[in-house]
Amino acid sequence: MSYKELLEILKKNSIRIIRSTAIAVLAAFVILYFVFPVSYRANVTVLPPESKTNMGGLGSLLGTQDFSSLLTGTFSNATSQLYIEILKSRSAAEYVVQKHNLVEYYNVDTKLEAVKELQDALYIELSKEGIITLNVETKTSALPLIFGDIDSTKKLSAALANSYIEALDMINRDKLASKARQAREYIEVQLTNTKTQLDSVEKRLMLFQTSNKAISLPEQVNAAIEAAANLKSEIVKTEIELGMMRSNLREDNKTLMALQSKLEELRAQYNKLELGSQDYLVAFKEVPELGMELASLLREVKIQNEVYLMLQQQYYKEKIQENRDIPTVEVLDEAIPPLKASGPRVVFISLLIGIGIFMLVSFLSVLRERKITPGNK
Repeated sequence: MSYKELLEILKKNSIRIIRSTAIAVLAAFVILYFVFPVSYRANVTVLPPESKTNMGGLGSLLGTQDFSSLLTGTFSNATSQLYIEILKSRSAAEYVVQKHNLVEYYNVDTKLEAVKELQDALYIELSKEGIITLNVETKTSALPLIFGDIDSTKKLSAALANSYIEALDMINRDKLASKARQAREYIEVQLTNTKTQLDSVEKRLMLFQTSNKAISLPEQVNAAIEAAANLKSEIVKTEIELGMMRSNLREDNKTLMALQSKLEELRAQYNKLELGSQDYLVAFKEVPELGMELASLLREVKIQNEVYLMLQQQYYKEKIQENRDIPTVEVLDEAIPPLKASGPRVVFISLLIGIGIFMLVSFLSVLRERKITPGNK
């Protein structure tokens, strides 16, 4: 069939084609606008977690500022991704379902069914800057202009979105408190052991000083004692960090490997400060035998004191973190009732249906004019 013949057929049947298309568009518009449920989505946006923690303390190194560091060891865009996984979780959905009695709203029999309906209506987007945008689709009943409570549906959409952020904050705080409690309990054991050792060495020092006259130690020895105490304190702190992190991270984790290397280096430095070391403590060879014993006791007391003070500081920091009640999620924009519906897209769908009907009727007109049916040549 030539192009001219095709145009002639379409021109001949133009009235029928236009009429059919117009009727289809009008019917689609009426059905979509007056019959179909109207849906709404209210957006809430959440800022990514801060790249640095201001909490300080052992917990900040163990991941208690935000438990995403259990996966990466550092704060990064992965934290926002972890937030998204929490928001998609059943726990978050159950919180929202229970708060808004969505079993009744979705007209289902169980909470799990309502959770499934809610998760299907959830939309989450992550920008390259780490900002999370979340909304939950809510729908009116059929014949929305007559039976649908549009204002309530808009408000519910905003309320559900904001409740999801509440759920995220609640779950995150619970995990942070759990990690802080784990750190606090671990440090508590170390603190008790250190206190026992400190009491023992202090008693030995007291007995030594009671039995012997005062002995003056060279300044180089006193400096070495101070350096050994500081190094030992850092070693114990690093050992605790490793002990905590090994239960949460894989052995090939970069943060864990870096911490292990740091510990080995600290131990190597400490070994050089052992009494009698030719590298650092030549002066010890000139110290009388009683002076050597006194130096050893003083160093041990100094070390245990430094370790004990460090552990005490970390213990109370973790205790504060465990009991703090501060929001962990920073909202950029709360969800508010939307002004416009998100669906259905009445005009677009109506035009799409109109184009489809136009092509179908045109094709059938050509077939009829050619006096053939589909399947025949």
